[in-house]
Amino acid sequence: MNDLTQENYYSKEANQEYLSVSQYKDFCGTIGRVGCEEQALAKLNGYWEMEKTTALLVGSYVDSHFEGTLDLFKAQNPEIFTKKGELKAEYRKAEEIINRIERDPLFMMFMSGEKQKIFTADLFGAKWKVKLDSYLPGKCIVDLKVMKSLREAHYAKDMGLMDFVRFWGYDIQAAVYQEVVRINTGERLPFYIAAASKEKVPDIEIIQIPQEWMNDCLSGMEMNVSKILSLKNGEIDPIRCEVCDWCKHTKILKSPIWPDNLIGEGVNEKSEHDSNRIR
Repeated sequence: MNDLTQENYYSKEANQEYLSVSQYKDFCGTIGRVGCEEQALAKLNGYWEMEKTTALLVGSYVDSHFEGTLDLFKAQNPEIFTKKGELKAEYRKAEEIINRIERDPLFMMFMSGEKQKIFTADLFGAKWKVKLDSYLPGKCIVDLKVMKSLREAHYAKDMGLMDFVRFWGYDIQAAVYQEVVRINTGERLPFYIAAASKEKVPDIEIIQIPQEWMNDCLSGMEMNVSKILSLKNGEIDPIRCEVCDWCKHTKILKSPIWPDNLIGEGVNEKSEHDSNRIR
């Protein structure tokens, strides 16, 4: 395909040719969300779309504002308006979050970089694509996150309580973005999350991701990427997780189960989507 642009970045063709962090997490999961190879392929092939929840749309509204594409977002999502053309009550939270962010000079400084900068690179034998929310050349990479809460502790089996960054795999995103930018520019830039919450009183923080977290993420990705490429190329059959919405929708019962089987690893399967934005 031709070079990636804002118009074709999320196209089916681009998603087939390139690997993204969202795809990687769809296939492999994170600490807080079980990956599903079959659902990931269904999404790639256009058989399955994630539901656009209110929480997701609120995050996307905020993101679109800072991208400078809010008018387009409104046109593509008319359901957020009343018949009178006013924002529905549940979406006014997005405006509150935007107003809170714009009152903070440090937050706005981190968001002052080049918007939606696209980079591509070969990494672990795959072509990757990344799009940066705020790129300050020679200084840092910034990604905007709108979360349910910034300080809520998330429980992971065998690991205990942890922050939202590692729970939802944003350290993976940080690692890939940093490495792709380094391949293109020769500079290993620090990665920050510019975070805001959807709480009654929105919270805000600028969060720097530790370099050792990013190093650890990269060191464990190569084997996973090789399998993802084999799956995308149809060389091996995908594994079902049996807990995601796709697996629920397509499951065929084969035998009864025991009550103990009801408590699986997928209890948090939708939570990240409800916390962040449309990708």
